[in-house]
Amino acid sequence: MPQKDTLHTPPTRRTLLGAMASVAGASTLLAAGSAAHAVPAQTSAAPGEFTPEELFADARLRSYKARRSSSWDRAGGNADAVPLEAGHEAVLLDVTGAGVVTHLWFTIATDDPMHLKNLVLRAWWDGEHTPSIETPIGDFFGLGLGEYYVYESELVAVAPVKALNAYFKMPFGTAARIAVANEGTVRVGSLYYAIDYVTLPALPAGLGRFHAQYRQAAPCAGTTNNWQSNGDPAANDAKNLSGKDNYVFLEATGRGHFVGLTQSILQNQNGWPGEGDDMIFIDGDTAPTINGTGTEDYFNGAWGYGPQSFGFAHTGAPYIVDPERVGGRYCQYRWHTESPIPFEKSIRVTMEHGHANSRSDNFYTTAYWYQTEPHAEFPALPKAAERAPRVMAVGGPGVKKN
Repeated sequence: MPQKDTLHTPPTRRTLLGAMASVAGASTLLAAGSAAHAVPAQTSAAPGEFTPEELFADARLRSYKARRSSSWDRAGGNADAVPLEAGHEAVLLDVTGAGVVTHLWFTIATDDPMHLKNLVLRAWWDGEHTPSIETPIGDFFGLGLGEYYVYESELVAVAPVKALNAYFKMPFGTAARIAVANEGTVRVGSLYYAIDYVTLPALPAGLGRFHAQYRQAAPCAGTTNNWQSNGDPAANDAKNLSGKDNYVFLEATGRGHFVGLTQSILQNQNGWPGEGDDMIFIDGDTAPTINGTGTEDYFNGAWGYGPQSFGFAHTGAPYIVDPERVGGRYCQYRWHTESPIPFEKSIRVTMEHGHANSRSDNFYTTAYWYQTEPHAEFPALPKAAERAPRVMAVGGPGVKKN
């Protein structure tokens, strides 16, 4: 333990082409805080007259108190960062009372080439014993392969140079604690951070707590390696209606809603690494409650992305390098903020790895959701050395099995 220092490739699609993140809970909270001493928008209206609320939203007077916990130089100089020794943990926020974390910002200077996988971000709400956030810091910001790239989305953004930003609303009723642990072997010379939050007299009822959970499969266990393309009968003719052997992004119990996920893929085989349908099981359903049509379709792209990188507010694949060959790399995200996926008792978010789980690539993922506490136990975080992405010899197209 750390020491605490204080084309989608059915052949038919590819042939056709010829070649080829609710945020609502936290928003309600902030709206409630804003309205506590609000100035009335209007005192009267003519019959049938309607004035949209958004006309006044930016002008509504706020009643919360804005605060920040950051790495500023307490001596008044310009050394606005903290060091983080290997095997140690730095506590970045430790406050009591009610409030909402609204923004996280980091930038990191270190000689560790894999620090995005070796540094682990954790957060605890309201004095809980196990963290509600536990993920390598890079994966939390969508950088699941240990490499930086610039992109912007509604909830997460990476700005020049190596600036990590997240805008999830994270409410807490009695306490909040956020820490970063260095699980690598190299000292971090400078960890810069800023955590923006607001304080409130109390939270309104009906708010879940924010959660983020990391998982990986390196490699996914493909059902067969006796194939040479995604269209081979051994890979293409299999059936999967139950979700058996799907990759699992998230299993949660309680009441809440799923906000979205980030996924990074390192290819161990040639060909398009998608073809996997998303299957989401809600409240104990044995068949998928929600069933998708393919990996890039879930991420709101199409036809294997072309392949062309893209990034929008709700969805994107902003990082695509050497696609459709061994060593190819993808990073992608999907936010369900237009309609977070609710559950009353449980949720299981899964996706096939290749059609009917035929492929054996490496998946590195983080799922984001809100729920009541207590949350289910998280799976054990893989050790730092196991999190470092590397191509695996798995057989199938492009590489022979060891």
